[in-house]
Amino acid sequence: MVNSMLNEKVIDTYSDYINDEKRVSPAERERINFEISLIGKMIEAREEKGFSQRELAEISGVKQPAIARLESLKATPQIDTLFKVLYPLGYTIEIVPIEQKRISVE
Repeated sequence: MVNSMLNEKVIDTYSDYINDEKRVSPAERERINFEISLIGKMIEAREEKGFSQRELAEISGVKQPAIARLESLKATPQIDTLFKVLYPLGYTIEIVPIEQKRISVE
């Protein structure tokens, strides 16, 4: 569908939006996908350990409302907060070359 006044494609879905390079740069798309994946893994790890958000807050030193905001993607995680939360879950963060990441995904 095209908006005739602006001659722009109408965005109906998140996928359409995230994949439209006029709206979201490749670097920004990578950041968004990383954040979604990271938070998803964090939630999965917390649940596998059997921790509630409150319990994770107690052992990590990060307040429970902050963990809730992270898990709902309402806040962008800060590096120090990520390390505090991920460490008791048995995880860390590393930088991986883009080419290495592509190979491991395929």
